[in-house]
Amino acid sequence: MNSTHWLFGDQLGPAFTAAGEDGGPSRESPVVMIESRAVFRRRRFHRAKAHLILSAMRHRAAELGDRVVYVKADTYREGLRRAVGGKPVTVCHPTSRAAAVFVNSLDNVTVLPPRGFLITREEFAAWAASHPGGGLRMENFYRHVRREHDLLMDGGEPAGGQWNLDHDNRQPPPRGARTLGSPAPYRPREDEIDALVREDLDRWERTGDVCFVGRDGPRLFPADRREALAALRRFVDLRLPGFGAHEDAMLAADPVLSHSLLSSSLNLGLLDPSECVSRAETAWRTGRAPLNSAEGFIRQVAGWREYVWHLYWHFGEDYRKSNALGHTAPLPAWWVSLDADAVSAHCLSTVLRQVRDTGWTHHIPRLMVLGSYALQRGWDPEALTDWFHRSFVDGYDWVMLPNVVGMSQYADGGRMTTKPYTSGGAYINRMSDLCGPCRYRPGSRVGEDACPFTAGYWSFLHRHQALLRHNARTAGAVRGLDRLDDLPQLLRQEHDREGEAP
Repeated sequence: MNSTHWLFGDQLGPAFTAAGEDGGPSRESPVVMIESRAVFRRRRFHRAKAHLILSAMRHRAAELGDRVVYVKADTYREGLRRAVGGKPVTVCHPTSRAAAVFVNSLDNVTVLPPRGFLITREEFAAWAASHPGGGLRMENFYRHVRREHDLLMDGGEPAGGQWNLDHDNRQPPPRGARTLGSPAPYRPREDEIDALVREDLDRWERTGDVCFVGRDGPRLFPADRREALAALRRFVDLRLPGFGAHEDAMLAADPVLSHSLLSSSLNLGLLDPSECVSRAETAWRTGRAPLNSAEGFIRQVAGWREYVWHLYWHFGEDYRKSNALGHTAPLPAWWVSLDADAVSAHCLSTVLRQVRDTGWTHHIPRLMVLGSYALQRGWDPEALTDWFHRSFVDGYDWVMLPNVVGMSQYADGGRMTTKPYTSGGAYINRMSDLCGPCRYRPGSRVGEDACPFTAGYWSFLHRHQALLRHNARTAGAVRGLDRLDDLPQLLRQEHDREGEAP
């Protein structure tokens, strides 16, 4: 008789219930899904994120019909006991370290290899072993994945003769444009399941059992396989052609630009990365999208997403405590509560408002506005990782731990990236329209109109100059401190600003 197969809430696509060589479920295997209230009680999640996860789980249960036992319980352990007793259960490897430890501690639970990624843990370990001395750079890994999966390759060489088309994909927005004019992204229509989820969330909040942050408007992201495929199709057919050139740009009135908005669907398991990159490559080969757009998207999925997943496991649990810069300042209340109205710096208030209202921004606001601001002010990287995890609809522990600790906060001292990613206001001014209406000026370091990012950048360099002067990529910037005749005034100013909303 087939063992019951357990689906976590981010294992919702057909790949997680398909038979495989790893001893996975058959088409007849019964399925159990557990909606654990304790998950939402432990952390103050964004309300839109909670809505999306519960809606997606309940949509999947409706698809599986009589095959599934769907249990609403306080904890996973209680739900599993109620659903199957002590009978054998299989489960695909969970995506968080805590969940992996938990399932491996259970009796009669067989943990199958992970699904939903292009490269196996064993393949990554072999690749990492071939790069001793800590040289686990994303660019090298991305090329490895492209070769192994024959992605954008022609006769063993990268299509177009170059692996990396970033130089074509970092253009500022068109001068004077309020939007890119891209076709609108796919947006789902809510149904009865969504209404019932919202009723449950309202009730939990009223009773004080669970507390959320952010706003939960109409659901913006796919909650089932049909919706996810429609979103993928619309992106590839209509939005991918304009994606590449301006993927690093920011526009206040056009927060989605030409981005795919597929990250939440990939991270819920509704889409498989192989189908995403395959469709993008086909669009290029059939002349429906330029190479730089196809390469930029494939780099995000087959490069960065895979890289982050594997580093999460490769670096181990101690990576969470990395704090090479010694940053310990607490996150201020206005940040934690997504109080965009308390912030007068236009770029930061705009991005915080996007997170508050939708639970999403694209990668540049995350890195160069939110992450950069936190880095400059020395906020605790572990607390910041938790904030990103809770506040974004596509945020999971495996996603945010390397992205925040390694990429955004340089808390690992360079194990993942070669320099801290932060800048003054000039970068934001060049890549966006966010500085024009702002009370602060990107070229001002001191005074009432001093840009928090420009002043924060120089304060950060001064605080860590002993470390950064020995990094070839930051040494020149550190030497620039010697040219600042207003540095003492700037440092006093930033000390007085500490903790205040800019």
